[in-house]
Amino acid sequence: MKSLRFISAEALVSNAQLARKSLSSVAHNLFPLLFKASYLLEQGEVIHDLVENWPLADFNLGKLLGTTVDYQEDISSRACCVCLESCLVGLRDYVLNCSSPYSKRLKVVDLTGIKDVEVQVCKCKKTLGRWARTELLSKLSFELLVEMQRLHFNPCIFDIAIDVLIDLFVTERNYELVVQALLMRCHCPLKIRCVAFRADSLTLRKLFYIIKLTDPSSLRKLEVVHNIRLEMEHLEVLFNNIHFPLLTSLTLPARAFNVQRFTAEDEPIFMTIGEKMSQMTQLTELSLAFSILTGKIRKLLSPLKTPLKLLDVSNCALNHADMAYLANSLHSNHLEVLDLSGHNVTDLYPSTFFKLLSHCSYTLKMLILEECNIQDIHVNMLILGLIPCRKLQEFKFLGNPLSSRALKCLFNVFSDLPMLKYIEFPVPRDCYPNNVTYPIDDANLSKFDHQKYESVSEELNNILLHANREDIKASTPLFGGYDAAIQETGNELGSYLLKSFKDTLENFNKALQEMN
Repeated sequence: MKSLRFISAEALVSNAQLARKSLSSVAHNLFPLLFKASYLLEQGEVIHDLVENWPLADFNLGKLLGTTVDYQEDISSRACCVCLESCLVGLRDYVLNCSSPYSKRLKVVDLTGIKDVEVQVCKCKKTLGRWARTELLSKLSFELLVEMQRLHFNPCIFDIAIDVLIDLFVTERNYELVVQALLMRCHCPLKIRCVAFRADSLTLRKLFYIIKLTDPSSLRKLEVVHNIRLEMEHLEVLFNNIHFPLLTSLTLPARAFNVQRFTAEDEPIFMTIGEKMSQMTQLTELSLAFSILTGKIRKLLSPLKTPLKLLDVSNCALNHADMAYLANSLHSNHLEVLDLSGHNVTDLYPSTFFKLLSHCSYTLKMLILEECNIQDIHVNMLILGLIPCRKLQEFKFLGNPLSSRALKCLFNVFSDLPMLKYIEFPVPRDCYPNNVTYPIDDANLSKFDHQKYESVSEELNNILLHANREDIKASTPLFGGYDAAIQETGNELGSYLLKSFKDTLENFNKALQEMN
């Protein structure tokens, strides 16, 4: 609900010309109120002028757009292109504007609070995602330096120093621009401070170089994903040469580890990586999806000094010994997010899996069990494991061969989980042809009886409605959930994959010719 103050603020900023003329007479403590009202109404010109004349010492975008006394709705998930571009350009012009530098109080700008979500409710319907924000801030930082050299400013402007906290997302396409901005950081009034760093489609040389430029000593989150061929020996080099004392979250690309190719020389490298990770004393989130870690999970995780809250070991080919370690480890009592997708948990190691589930039931908020071969015969056992998880908020179990009858049994249990808000459930097995085999490949994934599925889906939602659980959203995203990063850079990702494939073929042909 909007307060009278907020309604008044909306009325003012809705007339952009009047609002811009009135800013000089507005009390400083009203700037945050006017900013949120302007953002809500997508008044780009007013947003620009508010930021350009910001009178306070800090500018925290997440807090400004989050729940406030005058307007409780959190609008930080609106990554509106018009609003964010106006905001960043206004930040550049804050430095360039002709008012006395002595009146400039701004010291910290925090841009990390924006949430990139699938559905945007802003009128422009165009987002400025994490990759685009990285590119725009880097571009504006460089333009600012050029303008300061070109025009004759008061020399005191060069003494302005504003820390700009941002989550950087770098690919081959914006690499040079970001490197340029980071190299010139010491000369630029806008000091880019990387809180989280995500890299994709980069060579290892470029990856290592730009990580060094980000100031890894203050980095909180590191994601190396998809088209970066970072393997175990490269990871050892990275950890030996760069330290991450404040890192809380680490994501590694597929096949970063592959124990199937281990030699006697690889064992010490694996141990060294475990030791280096143990020096990251604040590490609580670890994503190792699609690494092959059979029988090695203990050696990797046991050196850690801090219990993990998030663990993604999906498709890691874990064996009974790995699951037994997880079930009995210190981590099991602290896990809030657990992804065991791609493991036949109910057949291969049911007792240890449910022991693990029991240990983390007091803390678990998200559980992902996709393509785990959970069948109708396992439903009662799964229900017994889920019932104690009273804090569970999300449960995703796509790709499991469950009938519509089994799903109805599960949904009756879901309605009793007080914190549950989101479910991703599979297309019922009886909606597919009888000869379908699991896991279902992409070509056959959508070849099911859609009319029957819609009928079953309606029944499942009715179960939730009759239990007064309209707050639970249930869906079946056939090809996985929304990923803002992939959505934003998907074209580049595809092009990079094609180039890699072409290079591999050329190298293969060259090798054949040399043999002949």
